[in-house]
Amino acid sequence: MASKTVLDFERSIADLDENLSKLREIVADRSNPENTASLPGEIASLEEHRVAILRELFARLTPWDKVLLARHEKRPYTLDYIGNMMTEFEELHGDRTYSDDGAIVAGLARIDDIPIVVVGHQKGRDIKQRQQRNFGYARPEGYRKSGRVMKLAAKFNLPIVTLIDTPAASADVGAEERGISEAIAHSMYDMSLLPVPIVSAVIGEGGSGGALGLAVADRVLMLEHSVYSIIPPEGCAAILWRDPERKIEAASALKLTAQNALDLGIIEEIVPEPLGGAHRDYVAVAETLRDALVRHLHDLMGKSGDELVQLRYQRFRSIGRYIEAPVGGNHNGHKPVGDA
Repeated sequence: MASKTVLDFERSIADLDENLSKLREIVADRSNPENTASLPGEIASLEEHRVAILRELFARLTPWDKVLLARHEKRPYTLDYIGNMMTEFEELHGDRTYSDDGAIVAGLARIDDIPIVVVGHQKGRDIKQRQQRNFGYARPEGYRKSGRVMKLAAKFNLPIVTLIDTPAASADVGAEERGISEAIAHSMYDMSLLPVPIVSAVIGEGGSGGALGLAVADRVLMLEHSVYSIIPPEGCAAILWRDPERKIEAASALKLTAQNALDLGIIEEIVPEPLGGAHRDYVAVAETLRDALVRHLHDLMGKSGDELVQLRYQRFRSIGRYIEAPVGGNHNGHKPVGDA
């Protein structure tokens, strides 16, 4: 899918794309075939040059560049992935307590003919959709809806797939009044005990508790240019240095890239994106993600419910590292703890 949104580091590619488009239009015009005989060769040369530039650009992306890609307004969202890699999707609405939250999509579907429950964050494309979806900031009723649907998965022994793409959970007055912290905590608690396979994928922004509320899974995957962090870089910079403009520095310090998460043992796999990012080819990235999800689901579906719960517990207990001081502790009598 073509994108009109251009990030700063993509401008050279955008210029090449524009020139290629003009040349293709000239070739398509049959009125002057003699004057266009050499153009196909020029187009092929430009396309090779474009691929080379893309490879060079994306080989040296900074953590902040990854944040920008994860937030790209043309990046595929949950419903785009569902439409491109699942069938028979039947959306379920409402938390049976307060209302239906558009920032969370949940329902039944099939992936590679496996019946599943799918839950994911959904952002909007235009201002109307963004208001309806609350810009991807899920409210308490969103997490209660996801919990209700996941319990249906446990009842009918269906695997669960969650797709994570949120800056953070909603923190407005209404969300606080209705218990956003409790809703996220309850979602995490429920997911930890569900006796069915759960595979999560961070497809864009994996921000704070809003992401964790859907990420207590047997396997967690990340798309190549997605990010996963306890706080957005701007918020981190504002808290640490009282200066949101130090967001680029904060992005590096937060270790929020997919490669960082893999190195730290937080995720199991990085799912590659098409050259230039997921927003350049919805179908290709959906096929790649589908293959990864199906592979992990097949690996988990042979395990019993008790085994899944125990392995899930051990997975999260093993994340992080610490160092114990020799017997007697340090000079303060405390045991230093690091990398927790």
